[in-house]
Amino acid sequence: MNGAEGHGRTPPGRAGTPPSRLSGIPGFDIDAVARAAEGDPDILRLENLDTDLRPPAAALAATRAALESPAANSYLPFTGRSDLRAAAARHVGRLAGQEYDPDRECVITAGGTEGLLNALLATVDPGDEVVLTDPTYAGMLQRVRLAGAVPRLAPWVFDSAGGWRLDLDALARCVGDRTRALFIMNPSMPSGGVLDADDWATVAGLCRRHDLWLIYNAAMERILYDGRPYLHPAALPGMRRRTLTVGSVSKEYRMIGWRTGWVVGPAAVLADVAKVGIYNVVTGVGIGQPGALAALTAADEAEDVAASVERWERRRDAVIEALRDYPVRPAAGGWSLLVDTRPLGLRARELSKRLLTRPAVAATPMDAWGGPDAEYRLRLVFSNEPAARLRTLGERFARVL
Repeated sequence: MNGAEGHGRTPPGRAGTPPSRLSGIPGFDIDAVARAAEGDPDILRLENLDTDLRPPAAALAATRAALESPAANSYLPFTGRSDLRAAAARHVGRLAGQEYDPDRECVITAGGTEGLLNALLATVDPGDEVVLTDPTYAGMLQRVRLAGAVPRLAPWVFDSAGGWRLDLDALARCVGDRTRALFIMNPSMPSGGVLDADDWATVAGLCRRHDLWLIYNAAMERILYDGRPYLHPAALPGMRRRTLTVGSVSKEYRMIGWRTGWVVGPAAVLADVAKVGIYNVVTGVGIGQPGALAALTAADEAEDVAASVERWERRRDAVIEALRDYPVRPAAGGWSLLVDTRPLGLRARELSKRLLTRPAVAATPMDAWGGPDAEYRLRLVFSNEPAARLRTLGERFARVL
């Protein structure tokens, strides 16, 4: 080791220059907020997408059994267990009203987030443009940049009467000659905005008219509130051959630590998704796959998900009621909602610090989760605290404002 490296200084020349793909990609704030909140049971933990609701009992039992299974302690098969691929393909097909070949049109991944990057790398070239919503999950926005593509943002607009609505005119203006894909999460995170039938029809029309891929982040697709209907974009005319559905057991089945997901879509592109996966993570989590299979195939699967959604909706309602005197933006789905800090005369980062120092609430500023308004958005994750504690949010906010 030479002297410069031995003293921790940046080595000279190209070795000390970060690659351009990391330009403009910030670090994650969630870990810092979580560390500041550790050890104090009074703090409401609203900073991270966790949930205290238990995974399905069948998934827990299957995972315990997998610990003793040699087959679960293997790299093979690289694209995932055949029975899990069949279950995931059947699951997506049922929701989309389509049929998918589990051997050619489904790949198992190490969580949905691996699937998102694999899908991007299999569909876009450096310099291509990818259209996302604003705000959107930073893990989607920054993966576009890691893939060498250029993100274009179409805003969600909030009005007190109708909630979040996607600006469809702005979405259409984002699509140009260099656009290769639309990258959509529904419900959107962190806002909790939900696309309705007209929104999806516009998305599908843009994809057909401009020959685009739709990479659909379906991680929370059935976590919908206020009786909203479920819609899958691959069900729309001409969209089966354009849609890559990326899902996982993390949210709906409360199996975050299993790191098991899937990509389902047309065979031609799924061969490339599988190729990327092998040279990226190699294979899904062996001991996680049996539990995922059990969750997907349980006889009470739909009832299990619906019961969890009902509990999360009550928690959302508790937050909205507790913060009725503050600029809270209700979510139509998902695990989180936003507080608009601009009317409070604060940036979200400042409000986050104030809420932690009392102590009161751990909440993450959304600086890197969209365009220029992101610095005024504070995210509250309501999936990980009981409604009784969430009802104390109003007094906790009052304490620091």
